[in-house]
Amino acid sequence: MLYSHDDDVIVAQCTPTGPGAIALIRISGIQAVSVADAFCLLASGKKIADCASHTVHFARIINGAGQIIDQVMVTLMRAPKTFTGQDTVEITSHNNQFILEEILARAIAAGARMAQSGEFTRRAVLNEKMDLLQAEALNDLIHANTQQSARQALSQLEGSFSSWIASIERELLRAHALCQASFEFIDEEMTFDQPIKESLTTIVHILATIKRTFTPQQHIRQGIRIALIGSVNAGKSSLFNMLIGAQRAIVSPQAGTTRDTIEAGLYRNGAYWTLIDTAGLRHTNDAIEQEGIKRSHMQAESADIVLLVVDGSRLLNPVELAEYQLLYERYNTKSLLVFTKSDLPQISYDLTFPHQSSLRVSSVTLESLGQLEKIVNERIEQIIAQAASPYLVNQRQYHLLLGLEQQLHAIQEQLGDTIAYELLSYHLNDAFALLGEISGKSASEKAMDAIFREFCVGK
Repeated sequence: MLYSHDDDVIVAQCTPTGPGAIALIRISGIQAVSVADAFCLLASGKKIADCASHTVHFARIINGAGQIIDQVMVTLMRAPKTFTGQDTVEITSHNNQFILEEILARAIAAGARMAQSGEFTRRAVLNEKMDLLQAEALNDLIHANTQQSARQALSQLEGSFSSWIASIERELLRAHALCQASFEFIDEEMTFDQPIKESLTTIVHILATIKRTFTPQQHIRQGIRIALIGSVNAGKSSLFNMLIGAQRAIVSPQAGTTRDTIEAGLYRNGAYWTLIDTAGLRHTNDAIEQEGIKRSHMQAESADIVLLVVDGSRLLNPVELAEYQLLYERYNTKSLLVFTKSDLPQISYDLTFPHQSSLRVSSVTLESLGQLEKIVNERIEQIIAQAASPYLVNQRQYHLLLGLEQQLHAIQEQLGDTIAYELLSYHLNDAFALLGEISGKSASEKAMDAIFREFCVGK
């Protein structure tokens, strides 16, 4: 069902702002064709309204004074076979901001209004061209940070996650139908207890499967976080700068130069890395430096991979050795020992830990940089493999699914040898409402506003 404002004609630029070869402006709504006809002159001399659907035409855009401002291609798509489910006209113009602003102004003067964030996709959901899960997957695809997250978002856009939700809905419908049947045969010795319990058990198993994938999927959705942690002057900032290929972190022989975390993002082999340079660890009375050290540990805790950075050109004192031992014990399952300054004479002591990989690198000669990236990539591949799933679950979906799971567990706990069908029917209706919020079938306008606020204007 459409809300009242969804009859408006909306217009927006769908391509990024900035000079380029071409840009796309989309107009959609019941009167979209009339709006476009007001300022688009087809070379054929025909009106857009007289053209067949799903056709492309060469045209000229005219301003209010009748002057030509650009040569464009106009694509006409008639409802219902469009992205939004409404009549849609897309104008492909040259990507000059003055031209684009003129086209938008002409569309607004002809009766359109600027689209809100995600409004085209919202109309697609309201007109049942896709469900809310697919709409969220579309936004995930646009903002995917890794090849894996892009593949999973596309799979979800094609309905992989929606099919799981549909399976849950079928089992709920079955249980609800059996409840209703129990009312019809209340005077007969017929029981539907066992098939109802089976349906509820099936749903709980599906929800448990989805929930198990949530945490590892966050690595795929948000990218891989890699924290560099170690003693002061261990070479963390130099290594950080070397990996990102820029002088982001200040490098100085003075201990304690880095007092806060610095982050930088980069793409490597289809994965998005967030590298985090942290404050050097040492005992200090400086309150600011203490806060930096506290944040260093917080970053290491939340990181997917921890590089334990050690100055390979000098002996570590007992306090430092004890500190690295604690770091290993805390982060051993996700850490890599990196000895820096391999261009300088190396100390022969062997700082190793059980099952711990180590590598010597130089931020001056770039020695072993490729090997370090290779090892990190192998770790990332392992992390991504753990998140193998045809779909991505976001925070909104996860919390609603968790609420649904808790509700079904509560229902199961109430089921004894016999079932109170009226009470069960009431709880099943609540479960349907939660499921509708997930898929969008019964999501409130407020909830929809919150979801589509995260979209770009042209989508």
